[in-house]
Amino acid sequence: MKHVLAAAASAASIASAPVAADSIEIRHSGDVQAVAGQPGNFTGNSEVRALLPPNESTRASVGLVDFAAGARTTWHSHPAGQLLIVTAGKGWIQEDGKTRRVIEAGDVVWIPTGVKHWHGATDKTAMSHVALTYMVDGKNVDWLEPVSDEQYHQ
Repeated sequence: MKHVLAAAASAASIASAPVAADSIEIRHSGDVQAVAGQPGNFTGNSEVRALLPPNESTRASVGLVDFAAGARTTWHSHPAGQLLIVTAGKGWIQEDGKTRRVIEAGDVVWIPTGVKHWHGATDKTAMSHVALTYMVDGKNVDWLEPVSDEQYHQ
C-alpha cells in the first residue's frame, strides 16, 4: 500500500508541475482548426490542419491536408525534405521532369531535400495525407509556380 501511495503522490507532483518546452504536448482533434489552403500555394479546394508547429525538438511541422477531387499544391520543394503518409483516398504526386505517380491510403512517401514536386487529389477522388515537413533555418518549404491543368492531367 505504501508503494501505491508513493506512486500516487509522485504522479500528483508531476501533474501539477509547470509545462515546459520538453513536456508531452497533446493537441486534441477538436482543438485543431481546419483552414482553407492558401490560394498562392494550392489550386482547388483544400483544408490544412496544423497538428504540430515546429519546435527545437522536432525541427518539423506536422499537418493534415485534405484535398477535394482536382485540388493540388503548387510546385514546391523542401530545404530538408518531407514525409507524406496518405490517410484516405487516392492522389497523385509528380517530381519535376518525371511521370506523375499514384498514391493512396496507406502509402508513405519520402520527398528528398530540394526536389521540385507537387501532390494532391486525382481529378475524380479526394485524398488526405499527414505531412511531416522538416525545417532548416526556420524554413520548411519553397513555394513555386502553379501546376497547370495540362501538367496536372498528363
